[in-house]
Amino acid sequence: MAKTVRTDRVNATRELILVTAERMFAERGIHEVSNRQISEAAGQGNNTAVGYHFGTKADLIRAILRRHSGAVEERRQELVAALPPDADLRAWVEVLVRPTTDYLATLGVPSWMARFTAQLATDPALRDVMFEEMLGSPTMLRVIDALSESMGAQPPAVRMERGAMARILIVQMNADFERALAENQLTARSTWHDMATGLIDGIVAIWSAPFTTP
Repeated sequence: MAKTVRTDRVNATRELILVTAERMFAERGIHEVSNRQISEAAGQGNNTAVGYHFGTKADLIRAILRRHSGAVEERRQELVAALPPDADLRAWVEVLVRPTTDYLATLGVPSWMARFTAQLATDPALRDVMFEEMLGSPTMLRVIDALSESMGAQPPAVRMERGAMARILIVQMNADFERALAENQLTARSTWHDMATGLIDGIVAIWSAPFTTP
């Protein structure tokens, strides 16, 4: 019984630290927040609590990402399973975008996941952690391969360039929409579902546009 109580207490502390770290990273930036500040904001008397429970900052980042990735991956698998055999480019872009936006819609307002991801994506020291976690999903790799096939005869350099454009667009649009909801600002579309529809339109347009060979 005592062991169970202690385990529950440890799990609750870890969850509190993860929620606090995600919020602080989203609001201030990854390198503007120290482990000590996170421990203090989470109400931990021990200022080394973050290191004790998670280790390095990279380990903490991975734990935050994994706190969300299971639900996103489950939704991605559902969408892939529902695709017809002749799924086109737009159908695969839907599978790229909607797992995250559908999940973000479940988090309520305010949430910090999208803004945290945006901060992480621009951090040269830690963004590879995010890419490693994303590419660890077999379903995501399948989506990426299918998107590449759906783009037709575009040269590899063009595919790479437009993939980077799409990635930046997804990360920043999600973060901007999350921030707007949190601050009760006017948005072009009122729900995560509708915002995702506009985002999908834009990405399909980018990947379908005429190109100049590099």
